[in-house]
Amino acid sequence: MSDHAPPAASALPADRTESRGRAALWMAGAVVSFSSMAVAGREVSFELDTFETMTYRSVIGLAIICTVLVLTGRTGEVRSRYLPMHALRNVFHFTGQNLWFFALTAIPLAQVFALEFTSPIWVVLLAPLFLSERLTRRRIAVALAGFVGILIVARPDPQQIDPGILAAVTAAMGFAGTAVMTKLLTRRDTTLCILFWLTAMQTVFGVVCAGIDGNIALPSPTTLPLLIIIGCAGLAAHFCLTTALGIAPATIVMPMDFARLPVIAIVGMILYDEPLDIMVLIGAVIIFGSNYLNLRAESRMQPVRESRDATTP
Repeated sequence: MSDHAPPAASALPADRTESRGRAALWMAGAVVSFSSMAVAGREVSFELDTFETMTYRSVIGLAIICTVLVLTGRTGEVRSRYLPMHALRNVFHFTGQNLWFFALTAIPLAQVFALEFTSPIWVVLLAPLFLSERLTRRRIAVALAGFVGILIVARPDPQQIDPGILAAVTAAMGFAGTAVMTKLLTRRDTTLCILFWLTAMQTVFGVVCAGIDGNIALPSPTTLPLLIIIGCAGLAAHFCLTTALGIAPATIVMPMDFARLPVIAIVGMILYDEPLDIMVLIGAVIIFGSNYLNLRAESRMQPVRESRDATTP
């Protein structure tokens, strides 16, 4: 027995290191995908409005999802028992994504990403309404700290509200609503089913909203490749993030996700001459720190909850 103990003990850290390394690679893919989508989204804004962008993005996404469903023989997973719940989720996401694309054109890219990181804070506030979770003192403290971070990043002018800032913050709220509804739906439907209704419903939303003025602009040869990047990068980003979370704990993955901010700040500086704003970074660190501390506390409490549930008759 003693002869085999040392290898087993040394293998555990190696396995953990390997899983973190694989998670880091997937998160690198997520960072590249999110950044590519942001740059492509800003570029197409010179030719298409946000509703048109969302229409073409959803059509491309729908084509990809349908192809995957057919090739994998999983078309039977697409069910319609929870359509109202899917519809509400997609209203949240469609609203948030449109506002996100608008914010990309109105404020620096780093500021958009920093404010997007407030989404988990809004989840904390929405969870008691939709998921029957308690709003504890710790969660209230997280929300207050995140609000301080928002003020530092946004530095609002009492005399004039910046529409780009307002759009980015509201987009984060929309993404929070999406996250809450996704948590409810994953208890009932598969990921492919959720993605199918995401792209299908948002294609309809996009066509209705883009065509309300009687004119939907067709993409030019220059814009079409960018729309393909947006459609593919959006799905790739969430696939990479979900895969990373399946490999390593959220407490490991989340700091990797934060790498999006300095990356997009550098991209904005190189491509658009956007200055590196130290206050945006400070505010983002506060927002991230409050989210991360809450996540660590939640992960420590999870085994206690599971043990309590297991012993409850």
